[in-house]
Amino acid sequence: MSYAHTPAWGSGRGDPDHWVYVLYKDLCDNIMHLTDLPAGASAGFMDREMRSGDGWPEKLAEHLAMCRVFVPLLSPRYFTSEMCGREWYAFNERVLRARAEGAGSVPAIVPALWAHVEYEQLPDSVRHIHVDHAAFGARYADEGIFGLIKLNRLRDEYEETVMQLARRIVRVAHESPLAPCQPRRYEETPSAFKPRGQGPRHIHLTVAAPTRDTLPGQRDPLPYGERANDWNPYQRDSRRPLADTAEELIRALDYRVSVTSFDDADIGPQPPASGDHEAPGRPGILLVDPWVLTDDERRERLATFDTNSRPWTSAIVPWDRTDPQCQSENGKQLTEKLEQTLPLTLDRGRRTDWRIAVNGVPTLRAFTDVLPKVVAHATRQFFKHATPRPVPGPHVPRPRLMANPPPKGPATAGHDAGGEA
Repeated sequence: MSYAHTPAWGSGRGDPDHWVYVLYKDLCDNIMHLTDLPAGASAGFMDREMRSGDGWPEKLAEHLAMCRVFVPLLSPRYFTSEMCGREWYAFNERVLRARAEGAGSVPAIVPALWAHVEYEQLPDSVRHIHVDHAAFGARYADEGIFGLIKLNRLRDEYEETVMQLARRIVRVAHESPLAPCQPRRYEETPSAFKPRGQGPRHIHLTVAAPTRDTLPGQRDPLPYGERANDWNPYQRDSRRPLADTAEELIRALDYRVSVTSFDDADIGPQPPASGDHEAPGRPGILLVDPWVLTDDERRERLATFDTNSRPWTSAIVPWDRTDPQCQSENGKQLTEKLEQTLPLTLDRGRRTDWRIAVNGVPTLRAFTDVLPKVVAHATRQFFKHATPRPVPGPHVPRPRLMANPPPKGPATAGHDAGGEA
């Protein structure tokens, strides 16, 4: 269960998140009655159960990588919490990976309304999540669970709401099982919510890849389709086009995304006219398949693009090392040709801490790890160089050693963290 901590205020008022814990215990009690979990098993997890100094970032990361259902308690404060945003992104990334692997739609995020939230307060990254407030009644939609739990006269409605929520959690866990994964480093996880006060953020994603009809004769056609945007370089890990997965991941960072093919001269990334210092409308990311360089016309256009490229356009080069053709002599020649075609763009990528993006991203997992960093870098460069200046990119914290734990552990008032049920 993921929630935003309420800061303490005044004196002698006790734990400001007492009622959140009451809800959590009531949910766990109902879930135990609705399932066959053995004695001693834990029905859920929330950060309050961790003790100070026991490696809370690692424990949160482990639970986010193992839980089957993520229950965010929605409130106006929730979407201003960077820690809640990190939790949402870490879990949602698991959902998107499962979808890429062929699991289809996995509704493993089950939001609960803690306090009333206007639709306009919802970040773009969460508006696709279906929240059926009507199923829980009008008072729930108006007051949220906090309003129901605080008023004795609404006790029956509170208990009915908790029972319905528990049933939904159990049903989702059984019908859409989400496989566990390797924990994502919590300190390096970006937030799914843009900082408070920022307007909409945009990224332009462009795919430079062959189509099945324009492949060289010796290339396996399996990763390609009728359009460049159908390209799926990670056949072992994914059943979806890479552009679709990338678009969803960028949206999960609270961005608005436009996706085009490099073949679309009218709307693809165009080189600026000589002496033109006007900024484009948004930062950009180029997904480039080295096999596109077997086409002379595309190679010349990419070389021109590189010569005129701006600092806020970054490249990612997916290169599946399990693909025997990528490791063949032809594949090695293509990587050399890529160096000759995009020297400026590749050099800019190698001057970052995530040079793997341009050196060849070997797996889908590595791609989903590096994409948020490239998005943040491209947006920062756009903010630094372009006029007018847009909002900065998502905060992707660098790894750091924690010399001391938080004063009272992650549940200290004012420290936003969360867990899951």
